[in-house]
Amino acid sequence: MAPTLKTKVTGIEFENPYLLGSGPPGTNAKVIAKSFDLGWGGVVGKTISLDASKVVNTAPRYGKLKDPNHPDVIVGFENIELISDRPYATWLEEFRALKKQYKNRVLIASVMEEYRKEAWQQIIREVQETGVDGFELNLSCPHGLPERKMGMAMGEDPSIVREVCGWVKEVAKIPVWAKMTPNVGDPKVPAKAAIEAGADGISTINTILSVIGIDLRTLRPMPTVEGYSVPGGYSGQAVRPIALRHVMEIARSIPGVPISGMGGIETGFDAAQFVALGSHTLQVCTGAMLQGYEVISKLNDELLKVLTDHKMDNLEQLRGKSLPYFTTHYDLVQRQAAAKAAKTGANRDAETWKGEIKRETDSLTTNQ
Repeated sequence: MAPTLKTKVTGIEFENPYLLGSGPPGTNAKVIAKSFDLGWGGVVGKTISLDASKVVNTAPRYGKLKDPNHPDVIVGFENIELISDRPYATWLEEFRALKKQYKNRVLIASVMEEYRKEAWQQIIREVQETGVDGFELNLSCPHGLPERKMGMAMGEDPSIVREVCGWVKEVAKIPVWAKMTPNVGDPKVPAKAAIEAGADGISTINTILSVIGIDLRTLRPMPTVEGYSVPGGYSGQAVRPIALRHVMEIARSIPGVPISGMGGIETGFDAAQFVALGSHTLQVCTGAMLQGYEVISKLNDELLKVLTDHKMDNLEQLRGKSLPYFTTHYDLVQRQAAAKAAKTGANRDAETWKGEIKRETDSLTTNQ
């Protein structure tokens, strides 16, 4: 029997585990409908708030980090884009229309509000009446609106994460995922606070606060707006190792917690690594922006290939498969000694580093 990508998470059934991540790919009903038609398992709409009039975006607002030897290869991507500037009432209408037209497709509403209980509970009550399948709480946007104590300004403080998730769960009738910031020292702490407050799942990671670079012709930071810039959110394939580590840390510290993993997923093979570390669903944002919505077919085929290669029938058999193989450095040394790897002479600095640094680095690298 051919393997299946169908999965059920926090009571929501997905045809496949891929969701378009919150951001430009899900900025209005038209593009969300297109995504459903192309076969995405779900869409997390662009983040909304009660008062869109306070949201003013700039142009340009993106910057790319390119491979210097292959300029067509985008290694990293920075944005200084804010949440949706479209009217809140328009979003409510579009959510209703989308769920009426696509009853069997998964639509997750991403919401972000100021540090006020009444605001959070109002947006939850009103949005869930549109028929959306779940919420993603944006507690992690790294740029814009910090003066309103929104986004990362909340997510970096576990006590606020716990409080806000508690407010939301008092009124939410549908599943709630808390979206975590990577801009913290220990990702386990805010994630645990969210789950302890009643959140049904964790989404991780949001973008990493960054400066994409300096234009050496003008000595101005990028992306440049009237000669000036601000640090923004970094994404793309370069952040994948960081995202994988965050997923791993959270999955190990809260066994069984539903995780929607994201950060640098551009292929189904990337996605498989997130599942092997405990992800239940997979979000793609920058990858879709750079490759197009149609990439979903390739993502599905590649993930199915991984299941087939390992003779697995479903994602559950892959999920968390790699977690038991993380340990401590002390344990690595003990295991290596037990295997008599010391006979290679490759574990002592004085014996390894003799001046041929490139060759010597290669000798210690797993995936050359």
